[in-house]
Amino acid sequence: MTSINIGIQEQDRIEIAEGLKRLLADSYTLYLQTHNFHWNVTGKQFRELHLLFEEHYNALALAVDEIAERIRTLGVAAPGTYKAFAELSAIEEVEGVPSADDMVDILTKGHEQVVRTARSVLKVAQDADDESSASLVSDRMREHEKTAWMLRAMRENG
Repeated sequence: MTSINIGIQEQDRIEIAEGLKRLLADSYTLYLQTHNFHWNVTGKQFRELHLLFEEHYNALALAVDEIAERIRTLGVAAPGTYKAFAELSAIEEVEGVPSADDMVDILTKGHEQVVRTARSVLKVAQDADDESSASLVSDRMREHEKTAWMLRAMRENG
């Protein structure tokens, strides 16, 4: 294998990549949940939620590719199986088809979990002076914080 000399120590690259693997797994699990809910949502908000979930899973599809490519850039193999994602993800699978309101609540919690995972990876990347990973993770945090806020706003009485 060709050595990697991008100004980040090997042990730091591995530690960052391990954190990014967890971020990838959380993001992919959230993608799958969002796609599932897009297909199965019913009720008064069907059209609004169906379109919203489609927007979200499309954004997540791009995000998982970006995260996986960063892992590869760091010289580590990216996980790519359901088994690996299940082992790495902090997001629980959902059984059955929840109500539309429950879908919104579940996805809100999922986005919040991705933010927490990203926050832990961000610290490791910053400590290693890995600006590229830190920037990627920071951008993901901002998107998931905003999405969680918007989903919470849908559930507020008003």
